[in-house]
Amino acid sequence: MPSVTITRETFLEDLQGRTFSDVVNDPEQPFDAVLEFFSDDNRQRRMEESEIHHDRPPLAGVVRELESDPAIDRSLSKTHNQRSTRLRQAVGVVVRIIMQARGWRKAGRKGSLGVRTGRDLSNPNHNTGGLAFWFIRAERYVRAEGMPFQSVRERYQKPESPVPQQSHSKR
Repeated sequence: MPSVTITRETFLEDLQGRTFSDVVNDPEQPFDAVLEFFSDDNRQRRMEESEIHHDRPPLAGVVRELESDPAIDRSLSKTHNQRSTRLRQAVGVVVRIIMQARGWRKAGRKGSLGVRTGRDLSNPNHNTGGLAFWFIRAERYVRAEGMPFQSVRERYQKPESPVPQQSHSKR
């Protein structure tokens, strides 16, 4: 599947995207860097593979690379928490637009990306564990035509699914 390119204009044409015009039009926010990052075909493929092969949100497939971008990391670490939250939410909208354009739909649930402990208002609001440093949760997606593999939970819940029995025989 060819990569999806999102511009400022296409982002602002999206119903949810237009609610983030403050992020798009803020010269201190690295929104162009976000758009450039997500326009890469290999990253979009990894986002899909994150859902298909790792049963994780699409953002999990690229979040470490995204957070290592100097402009994005600098913005998330140095901006006021509310502006940082708005940028992270805008990233979620970019991911949704890409996933939908590639034939996916929202699953209606979120997946974990990180763990925060305590709220110290004097420090930036970042994670202390998990996959991501700045992102806590991300939307999950399913392919419109169905997923190629079942999750472990789905396989376990099928009555005809063989459940391995522990052997208690003495040898």
